[in-house]
Amino acid sequence: MGRVRKSGAMRAGLAAAAFGVLVVALSACGGQGGGSASASGSGTKGTGGPGGQAGHSPPQTVDLKRIPDVGDRLQKRIPSASHQVVAVYGEGRNSADSTVVLYTKSGSTWDETRRWPAHNGSRGWTTDHHEDDKRSPVGVFTLTDAGGVLDDPGALLPYDQSETYQAPYDWAESYWHDFDYVIAINYNRRAGTPPDDPNRPLGQSKGGEIWLHLDHDSGTSGCVTVSASAMEYLLRTLDPDQHPVVVMGDTADLNA
Repeated sequence: MGRVRKSGAMRAGLAAAAFGVLVVALSACGGQGGGSASASGSGTKGTGGPGGQAGHSPPQTVDLKRIPDVGDRLQKRIPSASHQVVAVYGEGRNSADSTVVLYTKSGSTWDETRRWPAHNGSRGWTTDHHEDDKRSPVGVFTLTDAGGVLDDPGALLPYDQSETYQAPYDWAESYWHDFDYVIAINYNRRAGTPPDDPNRPLGQSKGGEIWLHLDHDSGTSGCVTVSASAMEYLLRTLDPDQHPVVVMGDTADLNA
């Protein structure tokens, strides 16, 4: 089970003082500003995800020599010690629709473990992310910290439970459970700190608080979202001893 870094009492005592910072953090990750309809015009999944177009032979999912549909540039950034990769395959540079696939390494090969429909930034993807651009950053990022409103579901990553993750109730009701569970994506943040840590090593203008969290059936301000059952599975599966990372981007940038 993940290590809870702060007790509920300690976090409650800090909640009032931190509320202004927290709203900034949650706005960077989710919020109604990122919840516009999918840039592709539909929440329906297409056929452009990993494995190619419909009608082709089913793609190989076991004994893979490398992570599929990821070019050499990003493939080389996957640490050799990593045995768990969460791949986020965006359907297009300006699309909010994506597919999340978990790969697990055994020996020298990778196996596809699970896959889920997902959403990303409402305006798609970028290789130069900035605050409020409503695009998700392309790249390879480590996954070291988790948390959320709900009690630890059995996470292997350190888990920071606190009601301060609660989405503001002046957001639409469909967003209220976005942060029941979150996994911090280590873009412009310090690994080993709670997901809502406000420090941004690259500066405020480069954005931050990019998380994996619960889906609200539309695009985000930059985060990647999946179902509650998918988040629970990831929390119980991603193991710090396996050095998990996320590889994320649109089709073109992933293959570049």
